[in-house]
Amino acid sequence: MVNVIKSSDGLAFKGSKLDAKTWLGQGSALYELGRYQGAISKFNRALAIDGKNVQVLLHRGYAFCELKDFDHAISDFKTVLSIDPHNALALHGQGIAQAKLGLYQLAVISFDRSLLYNNRDSKTWYNRGNALIQLENYSEALRSFNKALEIYPDKYRTWYNRSIALASLNLFSDALSSLDKTLTLKPSCHYAWNYRGIILNRLGRYDEALDSFEQSIRHRTPNPNAWYGRATTFALQGDAREAARNLQRAMKLSPHIYRLMARCDDSFDGVRQERTMQRVLQPLSTSSAGPAVRPSKSSIQTSEILAS
Repeated sequence: MVNVIKSSDGLAFKGSKLDAKTWLGQGSALYELGRYQGAISKFNRALAIDGKNVQVLLHRGYAFCELKDFDHAISDFKTVLSIDPHNALALHGQGIAQAKLGLYQLAVISFDRSLLYNNRDSKTWYNRGNALIQLENYSEALRSFNKALEIYPDKYRTWYNRSIALASLNLFSDALSSLDKTLTLKPSCHYAWNYRGIILNRLGRYDEALDSFEQSIRHRTPNPNAWYGRATTFALQGDAREAARNLQRAMKLSPHIYRLMARCDDSFDGVRQERTMQRVLQPLSTSSAGPAVRPSKSSIQTSEILAS
């Protein structure tokens, strides 16, 4: 006699371990297509048949991560770890979800545990580095990015985030080299061009900084961060007129955020009291700010996690 099992969505179907594998396969295919809600529906059916299936729980946990449902993701990863305490993918996924919830210290602990069982996963080293940047532990973040690059040297995001760690340690020349590698791997990476301009400003190489911001603008429009970067470069050279003109370009999309940034940024100290700058820095009497466009930050990687 064949058992009829009712799934979590109320549909009845014939059940066996083989059926669970089929639902897992269908859910995995939907996951790869980015159809995460549909994938979860298939995984739910598999778990209605085999509620302790580690592979299904892992896949569903990562699908929950993609949907930013991090509490449910952590629940799935914890279930996996109750069955298999040494499961590196579950520990990694748990760390991702914890980091997305701002629990960076717990995330690092999860990544460290994951690396105990698989220290050749470049994604885990990468995500560990990003969590450590959030904790302002830049030396250890740099070590993590270096480890990730030993395993996977052609990941442009790792080179980029490595440059953030280096710059935070005031190693600006090394940060510039890391950015150059980023742009060798991905010449269209507009935020790397922006960050390169910022680093060149710190090194006093203003013509090269302007060129970097110009490259960023070529690869992304609108690009208020690049126009703001150009404004800082001119301000650092004492050119109030060009600083004001470029700041106005940055302020077109989000006037309030860039006006506030310019008021607080010491790059503008030498020109802030100039009349041309004061006109730009005066708040508008009636204005609605557009969406704030902020500099790109390092992020915890959630995609391309599952093993093939």
